[in-house]
Amino acid sequence: MNAKLESRDLIPIGIAAFVVIIDQFTKLWIMNNLGLYEQQNVIPGLFDLVYVTNTGAAFGFLAGSKSGLRQLFFVGVATVALVIIVYAYGHLKKQGKIFVYSLGLIAGGAIGNLIDRVRFGSVVDFLDFYLGSHHWPAFNAADSAITVGVGLFMLGTLLQHLEEKKRSDTGC
Repeated sequence: MNAKLESRDLIPIGIAAFVVIIDQFTKLWIMNNLGLYEQQNVIPGLFDLVYVTNTGAAFGFLAGSKSGLRQLFFVGVATVALVIIVYAYGHLKKQGKIFVYSLGLIAGGAIGNLIDRVRFGSVVDFLDFYLGSHHWPAFNAADSAITVGVGLFMLGTLLQHLEEKKRSDTGC
């Protein structure tokens, strides 16, 4: 693997930086404009802004565990994930832009939530979607970037698989 930084390597770094800036700015806005657990209706019956914190992971996973161990676990997981993303980028950047974009989004989201964990001991969530009594757990811009990034990665993998199958079927 070539360790030399090329101009195209700035694309995922730029995407990650953009995600971190948007994520941290939106969380700061929420913390400055809503009280903890305060809710502001945006689209009745569908979407609210709410200021909540999550000491766990997705859907509150590990939220009840001891705080020191939980923090160490989540900081460790985020650090390992970022190392894997850098490693994966070195191998996937020639596979197509979709992988470059997806890894930038995932890295930016991981960094955004990692900043919260280090600063506050929890992650600030504020996007609250629901339909009637069906409620999705609140999330944030970093979570959205990770979700979109994983979706793009899966799409890229599927497209790559279909292209390889097409080539093998045609004998090229």
